[in-house]
Amino acid sequence: MENGNFQPPASGGGGHRIKLNVGGKLFQTTVSTLQSSGPDSVLAALSTRPGPDPVFIDRDPDIFSVFLSLLRSNRLPSTARRFSKQELAEEAAYYGIESQLRLAMAPPPLSGIDASVVETIRPASEGLPSAFTTAADDGSIWIAHGGQVSAYDWNLTHSSTIRTHLDDITSICRVWPDVAAVGSEPSAGLHFYNFSSSRHIGSTHWTDPSDPRIYKARVTAVTSSPDNVFASFDCPHRENCILLVDKTTLQVASEIGRQSGSQAKNIVPGKLTWLPTTGVIIGTAVTSGAFGYSGYIRIWDPRSGDVVWETNEPGSGRSSRFGDSFADAAVDVEESTLFKVCSKSGDVAVADIRHLGDDPWVYLEDKNPSMRYTGEPGVSNVLHCYKGQVFVGRDGALEVWSRVHEKEGSREFGEVEGGRAITEDMYRRNYVDKVEDSVKGIIRKIEGGGNRLFVSREDVEGIEVWESSNLSDAVAVSS
Repeated sequence: MENGNFQPPASGGGGHRIKLNVGGKLFQTTVSTLQSSGPDSVLAALSTRPGPDPVFIDRDPDIFSVFLSLLRSNRLPSTARRFSKQELAEEAAYYGIESQLRLAMAPPPLSGIDASVVETIRPASEGLPSAFTTAADDGSIWIAHGGQVSAYDWNLTHSSTIRTHLDDITSICRVWPDVAAVGSEPSAGLHFYNFSSSRHIGSTHWTDPSDPRIYKARVTAVTSSPDNVFASFDCPHRENCILLVDKTTLQVASEIGRQSGSQAKNIVPGKLTWLPTTGVIIGTAVTSGAFGYSGYIRIWDPRSGDVVWETNEPGSGRSSRFGDSFADAAVDVEESTLFKVCSKSGDVAVADIRHLGDDPWVYLEDKNPSMRYTGEPGVSNVLHCYKGQVFVGRDGALEVWSRVHEKEGSREFGEVEGGRAITEDMYRRNYVDKVEDSVKGIIRKIEGGGNRLFVSREDVEGIEVWESSNLSDAVAVSS
């Protein structure tokens, strides 16, 4: 039936034509094109519907034309620019082709040397973000602002907002796809909220009936593993520890690293990272005063609760940079490397977590004189590792240290022959932002997810979203 809607083929009938009437506009395509939308989609179901008349779909024909091109080529046509991301996402949800649209709209691999601000996410109320957490896989983000948490999906479209019982959320971590763990410096406890049901599902507190100093313990940092949540707690008398919380019960399973915070080497960790390759917890603590910066980087084995490595700065003088304490530190979980940025010189150093010792740091050198850091001491420094790159916020400026491509025949990173494999010229420094970006405000937090970089600034509303260009082919220079 040449004019029929569908004629069941004997075999390999994906090339048979089918007609659709979408919003009064006729389309003609093949069965295989519709079935490429997936077995559970509306279009795949319609492709098997018999009858001579075109199937009528009461939707926007112009957006359907975009989706038809997407199914044919796995790419969005230029006409897609006529519609907002939300319009496309809503129509894709109706047809059941969200996964195809998400893949086509996903940003390219993030390259710091070709990244720019593509959007600023501003919550509708109390727009100053106090904390945020991203999803590594799809680039969605949850933003805490005041006592509320607003969720934005993979398309950066606002999906929901939860009002918590807290006045000011200062720590947040996504521990499940729909559950956030939040803490507040003014209020005690770690609290869990479910976005799918919009309700509070539990709280965890650090208590010890035998020690009256343990009360009103506040959360300063949160991270998670597939089975546990790790949160650092701090009491008014400066007693602090890390609690390991079982995800299934939301109950405390163990206590790690309990200490009195009367000295810099015993203050509460302000940043926690779980390292999947070894299962250890890496905590960093930094404080500053009239005599400069001081703090520690410490690694615990949560199974035993023991410290397996630590460094305190200012140290005993064994470090080649004694007197130039770090201002921030970050972990590259994919490469098992540890980075720090010095408070006075601004130098960036890296250490292989698999080969730590008394002084494991290799200080990166930029051999391009025009790119060397010449800033003044006292600059605010923020570090974050993502996609094999190290992003550094210096006051309002953003820079990236990218891995230099290995020369043919050279040793792979991590192969050690009687010493450390890391060299000072293994990374190259580049600016990420433009001059106009650097004056927007002091950078307070950087976090990556879904090939996006999210940046918050002091006293600036919203979260900046940085992405690389689809036309970019920028790579790090070879040594």
